[in-house]
Amino acid sequence: MEGRNLLRLLFFLVTGLFLLLFTWANFPYLPSNKAELLDCTSFSPWCTSKSKPHLTTNPSNPTGGHRRHHSSDVPHHPLDPLTVQEINRVRTTLSSHAPLKASKRYTIHAVDLEEPAKPLVLRWKKGNPMLPRRASVIALVGGESHLLTVDLATSQVTRDDVLPPSGYPTMTVEDMTMATKAPLVDGNFNRTIIERGIDLADLACLPLSTGWFGKSEEKRRLIKVQCYSMKDTVNFYMRPIEGLTVLVDLDSKQVVEISDRGQNIPIPNAANTDYRYSAQSKPTNLLNPISIEQPKGPSFTVENDHLIKWANWEFHLKAESRAGVIISRVMFRDPDTGLLRNVMYKGLTSEFFVPYMDPTDAWYFKTYMDAGEYGFGLQAMPLDPLNDCPRNAYYMDGVFAAADGTPFVQSNMICIFESYSGDIGWRHAESPITGMGIREVRPKVTLVVRMAASVANYDYIVDWVFQTDGLIRIKVGLSGILMVKGSPYVNMNQVPGQEYLYGTLLSENVIGVIHDHYLTFYLDMDVDGSDNSFVKVNLEKQMTANGESPRRSFLKATRKVAKTEKDAQIKFKLYEPAEFHVINPSKKTRVGNPVGYKVVAGGTAASLLDHGDPPQKRGAFTNNQIWVTPYNRSEQWAGGLLVSQSQGDDNLAVWSDRNRPIENKDIVLWYTLGFHHIPCQEDFPVMPTVSSSFDLKPVNFFESNPILRMPPNVENDLPICKPAASA
Repeated sequence: MEGRNLLRLLFFLVTGLFLLLFTWANFPYLPSNKAELLDCTSFSPWCTSKSKPHLTTNPSNPTGGHRRHHSSDVPHHPLDPLTVQEINRVRTTLSSHAPLKASKRYTIHAVDLEEPAKPLVLRWKKGNPMLPRRASVIALVGGESHLLTVDLATSQVTRDDVLPPSGYPTMTVEDMTMATKAPLVDGNFNRTIIERGIDLADLACLPLSTGWFGKSEEKRRLIKVQCYSMKDTVNFYMRPIEGLTVLVDLDSKQVVEISDRGQNIPIPNAANTDYRYSAQSKPTNLLNPISIEQPKGPSFTVENDHLIKWANWEFHLKAESRAGVIISRVMFRDPDTGLLRNVMYKGLTSEFFVPYMDPTDAWYFKTYMDAGEYGFGLQAMPLDPLNDCPRNAYYMDGVFAAADGTPFVQSNMICIFESYSGDIGWRHAESPITGMGIREVRPKVTLVVRMAASVANYDYIVDWVFQTDGLIRIKVGLSGILMVKGSPYVNMNQVPGQEYLYGTLLSENVIGVIHDHYLTFYLDMDVDGSDNSFVKVNLEKQMTANGESPRRSFLKATRKVAKTEKDAQIKFKLYEPAEFHVINPSKKTRVGNPVGYKVVAGGTAASLLDHGDPPQKRGAFTNNQIWVTPYNRSEQWAGGLLVSQSQGDDNLAVWSDRNRPIENKDIVLWYTLGFHHIPCQEDFPVMPTVSSSFDLKPVNFFESNPILRMPPNVENDLPICKPAASA
């Protein structure tokens, strides 16, 4: 017994030292010099990736090669993110704010720019005095959520509102790191692990948001922890300790409950789970290297770190801790008039909803809302040059605040590059019977703004793609590693006929659980101005009158302008086709059509969960694929401002049910991109990327084809590459 106690004491000492070194190495948010800039590659306590080289530029050369430092950054535009100096000023100001100073415990969960009023930003021009800079802060003070405003000019807190207890703020890295440590100091947990024959040193644990399922979960911040075995593999996700779930109180740092219902389920074997190239026994090299060369350099420029100019496009770009990427002040230079025209004031990834379709004890709560619970930007990973992004890409960092207010850097978080995949912008060739011999073709080159985030096992790639013809494509890729369930079965022939697995048997003892992914995008459209209308253009079958035509039927387009929000709550229906336009009724083309943009739908999977199911109440923003609301600067996050353990009483569905007027108003369009995922063996041990997208496409915005006058490629324009051998 003494020997066993000695071994346990030794384990705790080693584990404590490991965790201390791990935290110091990956999350050094308490430097001795408070002005020191922290370089964090991930905000996830389970991640140990290291920084990649950072490429920075001057405006004329977007592909320079030196590492970027942010300590001297200053804002140049009213929408520029907070700088290192500003975040440090916020931290100092908060430390002397009486309510926080008097509290024995407070944590900072978000520090972001409080953007100036929209009309002020729209009137601001380069060279004008900078608009007042303010920071918006969400903090937990004595168990209550506070929304604060810090005036950066006066270093004063000008607002301190206690928020309703409808949920909790985004978790901090301290929350998540502490949660994964809490079970290790609980004797019952350790006994359970040892009884399963697992070495405590092989544990890897994940902090999992709990959702909300009743009164017992209110008035305290909770998180669930599940663990895996790292023995013989880096891909511990494929080795779950099934049925073991630990409920942890985030504030008391205590284990509340342990549920252990999987004692008879073996831990899956580690064989064939490692996805690293270096671990493959038979590497496959099927392709020769490919690269797009730009001898004259890229066609885009980045001015003052955040203003992007490419072809006829101009927009503001920044990293944000919750949304990941924010695109603002999107404008297009009209090819006929030469004037910049407004298209969109602001676009961002507002919220995720990822419900797993297993109602059993260890799985029912897995209904994640990744932006509001974990912070999509905080989970961003450094992009890998040549693999995540091609040559001539420009890399942009994010600068965020840790839980004590100290600034840190998410390196290489965003990349910008031009893409050409052989697609065609437009073409026409005349038939030989005309005798004209015409063949006109234009290549399609696009500008891509990309970020990727690893939210524990899953990797999300979000692209904003700009085309020269005025189209914007928002594309989402899903990759990474499945969240799997341990199973007693090694082959489907062992499964009793009546037993439902809630997924697919992917490998011996491994089930990939069915789940959905929904990403809701906030799109503040400003088509040639802020006052716009939403128009549903229905395609309906029309019958011809007797004797009118040899045809019996045709399709007729009928337009209906949405008067109120409920008119614009759209569920897609395959046999009731429609187009969805955002128009400016006061601006018309030469022939009298209102200028506009339309949504071209894609990724149309819809949630099938019951609307009374607690997860669907929280994720009610997925009840429709399209919503339109009047602009309200407090309504930006589809799941509500406070998402962790929220109950669904402050979200997009609640706001839209107010049925406010939206005709010829400043309106926001919300679009939900959806995926149903029934896992298959090809998803093991790491998933090939699956992508879907939707478009914002000009509709009568231009007088004619805006790329009509663009030149074709000719041989002399292109670099001469000498192939190793002829094809």
